[in-house]
Amino acid sequence: MTYDDNNVFAKILKGELPCHKVYETEHALAFMDIMPRGDGHVLVIPKAKARNILDVKPEDLAELSKAVQVVARAAKDAFSADGLTIQQFNESAGGQVVFHLHFHVIPRFEGVPLKPHTGEMAPNDALAGFAEKIRAAFKV
Repeated sequence: MTYDDNNVFAKILKGELPCHKVYETEHALAFMDIMPRGDGHVLVIPKAKARNILDVKPEDLAELSKAVQVVARAAKDAFSADGLTIQQFNESAGGQVVFHLHFHVIPRFEGVPLKPHTGEMAPNDALAGFAEKIRAAFKV
Protein backbone atom coordinates (compact mmCIF):
# COMPACT_ATOMS: atom_id res chain seq x y z
CA MET A 1 0.00 0.00 0.00
CA THR A 2 1.15 3.54 -0.66
CA TYR A 3 1.11 6.59 1.57
CA ASP A 4 -1.94 8.84 1.17
CA ASP A 5 -0.97 12.53 1.31
CA ASN A 6 -4.59 13.36 2.17
CA ASN A 7 -4.94 11.30 5.34
CA VAL A 8 -6.15 13.24 8.37
CA PHE A 9 -2.71 13.35 10.05
CA ALA A 10 -1.03 14.58 6.86
CA LYS A 11 -3.63 17.35 6.78
CA ILE A 12 -2.81 18.25 10.40
CA LEU A 13 0.91 18.39 9.52
CA LYS A 14 0.14 20.66 6.55
CA GLY A 15 -1.97 22.96 8.75
CA GLU A 16 -5.16 22.10 6.88
CA LEU A 17 -6.84 20.70 10.00
CA PRO A 18 -6.53 21.96 13.59
CA CYS A 19 -5.19 20.03 16.55
CA HIS A 20 -4.46 20.55 20.23
CA LYS A 21 -0.68 20.36 20.05
CA VAL A 22 1.25 19.28 23.13
CA TYR A 23 4.77 18.73 21.79
CA GLU A 24 6.74 19.24 18.60
CA THR A 25 10.25 18.62 17.32
CA GLU A 26 11.82 18.80 13.90
CA HIS A 27 10.78 15.15 13.43
CA ALA A 28 7.59 14.59 15.42
CA LEU A 29 4.29 16.13 16.45
CA ALA A 30 2.15 15.16 19.45
CA PHE A 31 -1.48 16.24 19.86
CA MET A 32 -4.64 15.24 21.68
CA ASP A 33 -6.69 12.38 20.26
CA ILE A 34 -10.13 13.83 19.44
CA MET A 35 -11.75 10.48 20.31
CA PRO A 36 -9.86 9.70 23.52
CA ARG A 37 -10.04 6.37 25.29
CA GLY A 38 -8.95 8.08 28.50
CA ASP A 39 -8.17 11.54 29.86
CA GLY A 40 -4.89 12.78 28.42
CA HIS A 41 -4.89 10.44 25.38
CA VAL A 42 -2.19 11.80 23.04
CA LEU A 43 -1.16 10.80 19.52
CA VAL A 44 2.50 11.07 18.50
CA ILE A 45 3.26 11.08 14.77
CA PRO A 46 6.34 11.45 12.60
CA LYS A 47 6.58 14.45 10.31
CA ALA A 48 8.03 12.08 7.70
CA LYS A 49 5.61 10.35 5.37
CA ALA A 50 5.18 6.84 6.75
CA ARG A 51 2.10 4.67 6.44
CA ASN A 52 3.05 2.54 9.45
CA ILE A 53 5.93 0.80 11.19
CA LEU A 54 6.44 -1.47 8.17
CA ASP A 55 7.60 1.32 5.87
CA VAL A 56 9.05 4.02 8.14
CA LYS A 57 12.75 4.75 7.76
CA PRO A 58 14.69 3.51 10.80
CA GLU A 59 16.08 6.99 11.56
CA ASP A 60 12.55 8.47 11.49
CA LEU A 61 11.32 5.71 13.81
CA ALA A 62 14.19 6.41 16.21
CA GLU A 63 13.26 10.11 16.38
CA LEU A 64 9.60 9.22 16.82
CA SER A 65 10.43 6.83 19.66
CA LYS A 66 12.31 9.61 21.45
CA ALA A 67 9.25 11.85 21.17
CA VAL A 68 6.93 9.09 22.41
CA GLN A 69 9.07 8.70 25.53
CA VAL A 70 9.14 12.45 26.23
CA VAL A 71 5.38 12.76 25.77
CA ALA A 72 4.71 9.64 27.86
CA ARG A 73 6.65 11.07 30.79
CA ALA A 74 4.84 14.41 30.58
CA ALA A 75 1.39 12.81 30.23
CA LYS A 76 1.99 10.50 33.20
CA ASP A 77 3.20 13.40 35.34
CA ALA A 78 0.46 15.78 34.19
CA PHE A 79 -2.31 13.41 35.21
CA SER A 80 -0.51 11.78 38.17
CA ALA A 81 -1.26 8.52 36.39
CA ASP A 82 -0.47 5.12 37.84
CA GLY A 83 0.83 3.92 34.49
CA LEU A 84 0.55 4.27 30.72
CA THR A 85 -0.77 2.34 27.77
CA ILE A 86 1.20 2.90 24.57
CA GLN A 87 -0.37 1.42 21.45
CA GLN A 88 0.58 1.30 17.78
CA PHE A 89 -1.44 -0.46 15.06
CA ASN A 90 -0.45 -1.57 11.53
CA GLU A 91 -2.81 -2.09 8.58
CA SER A 92 -6.56 -2.66 8.82
CA ALA A 93 -6.25 -6.21 10.11
CA GLY A 94 -4.03 -4.88 12.91
CA GLY A 95 -6.53 -2.21 13.91
CA GLN A 96 -5.01 0.77 12.06
CA VAL A 97 -7.63 3.32 11.00
CA VAL A 98 -5.53 6.34 9.98
CA PHE A 99 -2.76 5.29 7.61
CA HIS A 100 -0.02 7.57 8.91
CA LEU A 101 2.24 6.00 11.53
CA HIS A 102 1.17 7.01 15.04
CA PHE A 103 1.53 5.98 18.64
CA HIS A 104 -1.23 6.33 21.22
CA VAL A 105 -0.05 7.45 24.68
CA ILE A 106 -2.79 7.00 27.27
CA PRO A 107 -2.42 7.78 30.99
CA ARG A 108 -3.87 4.92 33.06
CA PHE A 109 -5.24 4.61 36.56
CA GLU A 110 -5.63 1.53 38.76
CA GLY A 111 -9.13 0.08 38.41
CA VAL A 112 -10.18 2.42 35.55
CA PRO A 113 -10.71 0.64 32.21
CA LEU A 114 -10.09 2.26 28.85
CA LYS A 115 -13.18 3.86 27.37
CA PRO A 116 -14.54 2.01 24.33
CA HIS A 117 -13.70 3.43 20.91
CA THR A 118 -17.13 4.74 19.97
CA GLY A 119 -16.12 7.28 17.33
CA GLU A 120 -17.60 10.05 19.49
CA MET A 121 -15.51 13.22 19.67
CA ALA A 122 -14.60 14.73 23.02
CA PRO A 123 -15.63 18.34 23.76
CA ASN A 124 -13.12 20.80 22.36
CA ASP A 125 -12.74 22.63 25.69
CA ALA A 126 -11.90 19.35 27.46
CA LEU A 127 -9.20 18.55 24.88
CA ALA A 128 -7.78 22.08 25.18
CA GLY A 129 -7.60 21.68 28.95
CA PHE A 130 -5.88 18.31 28.72
CA ALA A 131 -3.37 19.72 26.21
CA GLU A 132 -2.55 22.65 28.51
CA LYS A 133 -2.10 20.30 31.45
CA ILE A 134 0.39 18.18 29.48
CA ARG A 135 2.25 21.19 28.05
CA ALA A 136 2.68 22.50 31.62
CA ALA A 137 4.23 19.18 32.66
CA PHE A 138 7.11 19.74 30.20
CA LYS A 139 8.08 22.86 32.15
CA VAL A 140 8.52 21.02 35.43
